[in-house]
Amino acid sequence: MSEPKAPTPTPGDTYKGWLFKWTNYIKGYQRRWFVLSNGLLSYYRTQAEMGHTCRGTINLATANIVVEDSCNFVISNGGAQTYHLKASSEVERQRWITALELAKAKAVRMQAESDDSGDECSMTPPPAGQSGSSRNSEVQSTLRTLGSKVEDLSTCNDLIAKHGSALQRSLSELEGVKLGGETGDKIRQVTERATLFRITSNAMINACRDFLALAQAHSKRWQKALQAEREQRVRLEETLEQLAKQHNHLERAFRGATVLPPSQSNPDADGKGPSSGKGDASDEDDENEFFDAMEDPQEFITVPADPKYHRSGSNVSGISSELGMDDQSIDEQSLASNPESPQSQELEPVKKRRTRIPDKPNYSLNLWSIMKNCIGKELSKIPMPVNFNEPISMLQRLSEDLEYSELLDKAAKCQSSLEQLCYVAAFTVSSYSTTVHRTGKPFNPLLGETFELDRRHESGFRSLCEQVSHHPPAAAHHAISDRGWTLRQEITLASKFRGKYLSIMPLGSIHCIFEKSENHYTWKKVTTTVHNIIVGKLWIDQSGEIDIINHKTGDRCHLKFAPYSYFSRDVARKVTGVVTDKEGKAHYVLSGTWDEKMELSRVMQSSRGGENGTEGRQKTVYQTLKAREIWRKTPLPEGAENMYYFSTLALTLNELEDGVAPTDSRRRPDQRMMEQGRWEEANAEKQRLEEKQRTVRREREREAARTASPAEEGVHQDNYEALWFDHFDDPFTGEQTHLYKGGYWEAKEQGSWENCPDIF
Repeated sequence: MSEPKAPTPTPGDTYKGWLFKWTNYIKGYQRRWFVLSNGLLSYYRTQAEMGHTCRGTINLATANIVVEDSCNFVISNGGAQTYHLKASSEVERQRWITALELAKAKAVRMQAESDDSGDECSMTPPPAGQSGSSRNSEVQSTLRTLGSKVEDLSTCNDLIAKHGSALQRSLSELEGVKLGGETGDKIRQVTERATLFRITSNAMINACRDFLALAQAHSKRWQKALQAEREQRVRLEETLEQLAKQHNHLERAFRGATVLPPSQSNPDADGKGPSSGKGDASDEDDENEFFDAMEDPQEFITVPADPKYHRSGSNVSGISSELGMDDQSIDEQSLASNPESPQSQELEPVKKRRTRIPDKPNYSLNLWSIMKNCIGKELSKIPMPVNFNEPISMLQRLSEDLEYSELLDKAAKCQSSLEQLCYVAAFTVSSYSTTVHRTGKPFNPLLGETFELDRRHESGFRSLCEQVSHHPPAAAHHAISDRGWTLRQEITLASKFRGKYLSIMPLGSIHCIFEKSENHYTWKKVTTTVHNIIVGKLWIDQSGEIDIINHKTGDRCHLKFAPYSYFSRDVARKVTGVVTDKEGKAHYVLSGTWDEKMELSRVMQSSRGGENGTEGRQKTVYQTLKAREIWRKTPLPEGAENMYYFSTLALTLNELEDGVAPTDSRRRPDQRMMEQGRWEEANAEKQRLEEKQRTVRREREREAARTASPAEEGVHQDNYEALWFDHFDDPFTGEQTHLYKGGYWEAKEQGSWENCPDIF
């Protein structure tokens, strides 16, 4: 906001400008940026500091303002704070004095009112009535501004009357002086004009007075209506809280009466409960449910199967004919076959990789000061310093999906497609386990940036990622394993900052193909939300639903990531799922949390519950064998809290390796500087790389415009072609994506990187 020209700014406005402030006898007066707002005078070294670093503030309600000479004045609040200030001119000093005096008078008048308003606001719970509180605050602010304008106009009325009378007296005295006839005529003309001015001013003042009287009358009615609305909202919130507590109590009482003995009774009785969530009678925690997810029509209940099913292989509804083994044989077979691969690799030495990176420096920076002007914008377009990053790129973060690749190794050995689907589902959930404490933002990859992850000697796979688009940001990923599976994906991140939280929506499909069975699975990722952007400790939540589809057999696994709920009594980060065949018959139930473990239960029989659930909807009751664990998260390395909460794999991702492409993320200088703790240098280098990328893009667009046909003229073009991936129309999902075209690993063996662009 530019400096106001009028000498009396309205109290609702903010008066800003440069003044010279006395610092000490060595530096003397130093130029500072001052801001006068709401009765407070604050100053900063520069305008850029306004968002995060205030150098000092003085309350004008208790301050004395003294003018020393034509440009200098002093503001003091009784000795604790004293500002010796100097304006650039006498006119500028007078503007500041006028603004300060008005602000001081209003601060004194409004101090009691502000205290009362603060008490009312503090009584309102922030989460429940955020939008209503915001509207009330806006109305209150409008009323206070209107009241202050009433005072301003009253002051102007007094001043105009006072100065008008003085002007009239002066002119009358001047008229009495004996001068020449022509001079007397001129004086009479001036007197008449002054009289007309006074009459006009009085008419204007009367009109303003009438308007202000009407506004004041309406103001009182608005305040009464606002107070009534506030009281009604508080009553509604109290009623809602009581209803939630009663609902909680009734559910607990119902479960205690009907859910505990299901193994000896008809399972139909267990489905008649009102919204008893997904669970197992042998595990109380699994019965609980997030209240804000109760509308899900696919809710189910699991109960222990009849003991006869543990010894019988009879043909019961819900048992797939192709699964002859019991639940224990599933795990034993997969686990027994898994050690075969490492035995063949014992002859080759495994490279020793690093287990630590430099500790994260303790640099404080206000995230809200940077992001408050970015509400509603795309995250990839927000210029962020490295202070909020973690020292790996998005390509490396994407490669972390392979942290638990042994689940796909087990899946490749499964004889049953339904059993295989269970391990694919566990792998899908495991890819989120590394995110639970990772609130840092990965580096946005530069266009053409790549990352290879070669783990053939340790885990039997190697993968390649390439940034194939910059706006929107998109990364293509291809991984192939010697143990019989291939994984490919192209992920485009859509993200929005909403003020209190940040939502990241990955777009695109993930494909997993098994060589032996030719089973082809596809699925999508869920939404990631970062909470407490404004205040409090940042925390991550994953929410949404995933459908994993086997396009060869028609088998399907439906996973649900339950969002955090204030009313929930359940475990946080809960995931539940059901594996069904192409006929829709359930064979397995999955349950666990995305940050710890997943368990598998085989379904022996299923039935529909009664219609006493939420909104009369039926729930499916599954009788299952005892749950068996199929995945558990590996503990973080010691000291992970000082190393960005990196997992053992993440610690090795940015480790320098010989022979990688010149476009590899490990060679990115700003990311390397950040890892080493040189954050200021990293910020400068990040800006250089981004400007270099923009220059290259503009040149590419100019080249495309020069070669464009007449029909394409004026159309924005960026004909970038990925180096290792080709455009591909996916027949399974119908999406336009990128498919690995080969050649990277051959180029690495030959050390032939001539075609790689210079991006760093």
